Amino acid sequence: MDRIRWGIIGVGDVTETKSGPAFYRAPNSELVAVMRRSRDKARDFAKRHGVPKWYDDGDALIADGDVDAVYISTPPDTHKEYTLKAAAAGKPVFCEKPMARTYAECLEMISACEDADVPLWVAFYRRSMPRFVKIKELLDNGAIGDVLAGSIRTYRRPVIERGEPYPDRFWPYLADVSGGGRWVEAGCHQIDLLDFYLGRVAEVRGFARNIRDIYPSPDTIAVTFAFQSGVVGSGTWAYTSGAELDEMEFVGTRGKLTFAVSVPTPFTLVDDEGTHTFDIGYPEWVHQPMVESIVGELRGEGQCPSTGVTAARASWFAAEVLKEYSASV
Repeated sequence: MDRIRWGIIGVGDVTETKSGPAFYRAPNSELVAVMRRSRDKARDFAKRHGVPKWYDDGDALIADGDVDAVYISTPPDTHKEYTLKAAAAGKPVFCEKPMARTYAECLEMISACEDADVPLWVAFYRRSMPRFVKIKELLDNGAIGDVLAGSIRTYRRPVIERGEPYPDRFWPYLADVSGGGRWVEAGCHQIDLLDFYLGRVAEVRGFARNIRDIYPSPDTIAVTFAFQSGVVGSGTWAYTSGAELDEMEFVGTRGKLTFAVSVPTPFTLVDDEGTHTFDIGYPEWVHQPMVESIVGELRGEGQCPSTGVTAARASWFAAEVLKEYSASV
């Protein structure tokens, strides 16, 4: 392929704020068709972004001969369905995260794409962003020596109080849509970064609880994990907290590296020479570096770092933690 022509299934919030323009701003890439169940909203997005075609039916977009590759930006409960259909049509798939509702669905998606000989990528876009690539470079180059342990701490205030009606776009908190609630939908970025930075997690144990009973899914999660390399770690997520915190940290034999995942605040490296601060912000469209890597791969120029195989490991991690919770409800 020389110039990649994209179709998007699901032009909602993510495409408005994070991804949509990346598909026509990336070199050798253009956005030729969009779909949303509301035809009026699909038409409106297309008009505002200069997209020539719009649909209210995903099957029609997949069948469009002008669409070379499909970006699936719907909630996770339809990721498998559309991935299998795109694969059957012989079209490369770029799917939003979390990859699917269950690890089993992820494996079906991988298998379908392998059988159809089409690539499958997942939008763990931080793997391509300069900020997070720099952190990997520091770790790989021994900036903190040999890594000993990692930790994650995420605290969020509730978006509603008990008894209040659910707001619009509440699907991340609905376990049957997201696959397990807000932790699965948002925490998967941090879980994927563990894999990106330190390799595969071999063991994970954890507890998931709905302590405040505000959401219909777990609000507090605590885990411990160990990598195949022997490095260990822990994580705590509290989504009905009275405090706000976003922190990942790696400690090594020569220092530590601390950074936020969801906000582009400066991150720090502490070693024997003192504290070093790195101020690397976000690109205007956070998906664009990954879109560029996918376009490059389709053109035979490089490789995207987030595949269905790597992304499925985040879903496996979540499934291991949620097994005990699922059995108790």
